[in-house]
Amino acid sequence: MLNIEDLTYRLGPRLLFDHASAAVPLGAKVGFVGRNGAGKTTLFRLVSNEIYPEGGACSYPKAARIGRVEQEAPGGPGSLIDFVLLADVERAALLEEAEVATDPTRIADIQIRLADIDAQSAPARAGIILSGLGFDHEAQQRSLSEFSDGWRMRVALAAVLFSKPDLLLLDEPTNYLDLEGTLWLIDYLAKYPATIVVISHDRDMLDDVADHILHLDQGKLTLWKGNYTSFEKQRREQIAIRMKHIKKQEAHREHLQSFVDRFRAKATKARQAQSRLRMLEKMEPVEAIVDTDVQPFNFPSPAKPLAPPIVAMQNVSVGYDGRTVLSRLSLNISNDDRIGLLGSNGNGKSTFAKLVAGRLEAMGGELRRSSRLDVGFFAQHQIDDLDPRGTPYSHVAPLMTDATQAKVRGRCAQIGFPNVKADTRIELLSGGEKARLLMGLATFSGPHLIIMDEPTNHLDIDSRAALIEAINAYDGAIILVSHDRHLLEACADRLWLVGNGGVTEFDGDMDDYRKLILDSNSGKERKPRKDGKGAKEAAPEAVVAPPRPVRSRKELYKKIDAAADRMTKFEGLAKRIDEALAKPGAFAKDPARAGQLAQQRSEVSKAIAAAEDEWLELTAELEGAGAG
Repeated sequence: MLNIEDLTYRLGPRLLFDHASAAVPLGAKVGFVGRNGAGKTTLFRLVSNEIYPEGGACSYPKAARIGRVEQEAPGGPGSLIDFVLLADVERAALLEEAEVATDPTRIADIQIRLADIDAQSAPARAGIILSGLGFDHEAQQRSLSEFSDGWRMRVALAAVLFSKPDLLLLDEPTNYLDLEGTLWLIDYLAKYPATIVVISHDRDMLDDVADHILHLDQGKLTLWKGNYTSFEKQRREQIAIRMKHIKKQEAHREHLQSFVDRFRAKATKARQAQSRLRMLEKMEPVEAIVDTDVQPFNFPSPAKPLAPPIVAMQNVSVGYDGRTVLSRLSLNISNDDRIGLLGSNGNGKSTFAKLVAGRLEAMGGELRRSSRLDVGFFAQHQIDDLDPRGTPYSHVAPLMTDATQAKVRGRCAQIGFPNVKADTRIELLSGGEKARLLMGLATFSGPHLIIMDEPTNHLDIDSRAALIEAINAYDGAIILVSHDRHLLEACADRLWLVGNGGVTEFDGDMDDYRKLILDSNSGKERKPRKDGKGAKEAAPEAVVAPPRPVRSRKELYKKIDAAADRMTKFEGLAKRIDEALAKPGAFAKDPARAGQLAQQRSEVSKAIAAAEDEWLELTAELEGAGAG
């Protein structure tokens, strides 16, 4: 499906691809891995012909359609559902032509082709994808311009998925998703019927979706069969075998060199010595597989632990501008708790985290914090607050006013910026390095409680493993908000579900939560929020739409049956129209009548789609109400 042959490409002085080759089979689901900055996104740009190599080529069948999410968030006044539907270029063009076509033969061809591509079910299919990524029916009808960049990137992802390309290229698709959207996407990609290449540092995605791993290392590409866990095992075995070969070769070299040194000057052994010398010269060294060490994370534990509970809530409510987001909170946090917060974006996870951290005051109830409680708070958006012209050293030094320069540099090294790295300008650091610096600053004083909101964005797999080690070595309490299921499974021993205006203990593990998310169509509505007016951290999370009127199960069943009847009626009508249009000579006998039938067929398709949408929405509401 995708052939990469002898590819060479430089980015400035850096050689990203050094005569690299790989062949991705048709229908393969490939996880593309490698260290940050190795060139993974660059390969996607080469495959998409955005840039061109200095040598070699990337090729695929001419008729193959490539799908890739653009780097910039889409915008404009159009609705979300319309934007996604337009991603099917052929369907959009056919529908537009159907509105103006007058030639009976062409009208028939258009209708036949629309039927072949299942155009009538497109709105329902697009709605399902948008729903899986967090947009309910109401949100799907809203304008793109009403949403933040992060939510619009979800729409861009939905459009690419809806277009069903033959080769799907995804670059860190979970970066803009919450855990619920990530679980849905993993399930969707596992069933995707075409070729996928996905750049991801999410181990669960690479294990649950990938059947091949494409590894980029030192300018070379290697394709491995199996998922990421299988790749890790095979690579460890390869490294061990390679090391044995190196030791064996070195021993052989020493033996040959010893013979040469002993007998080179001896006439009777001179020819043998020269023969062994030539053997030494021809012997190609076995190259070692070099894995660059990952700088560890280091979170200082609190010097003096506090008596539990460090935070206690009794019937607490919290919100913004007089509007309640969460209420009836009666929870305790101990000094060694490891809590993972679950729940869709917009349900109040960040609001709860700010309440615990003391960044929001309770609106009601009783909240008690230990008087000496020190909280370290990390959130991805805070990266923008770093001084781009500053350095790691200039950010650490104000926290150590009485320390010598050597001690400040020592602390920079502990955070992960040794030697000259401490003097690198922030604007030149990678996203992962900025996150590392921010975590080091947030936990600098050895806090009693660390709150981390999406800490794994921009971290590669090895750095995520180092983060897990640091969290588990830390002696204080941790609250985690993350779409990385592996991180939550490795670090959290309590799961709290944020939703329906409250926070409750989740009685189960991450497998149970995954099943809950995938089994319920939309048991709870996930409300994307509108942009704030220039605010980096949008209080709109607190803006919760008023609940819909609760309809009885009897009323829902009645409306579902009515929608199903309409679908059956319209489908029968569509079938009769198709039969009439398919009759030999129908257009020759009465072209005007044929044109009317074609127009009617288009209207019937829209009616079927509307009935399907209504049926899906009603059944989801029924399931959300707990109906069996």
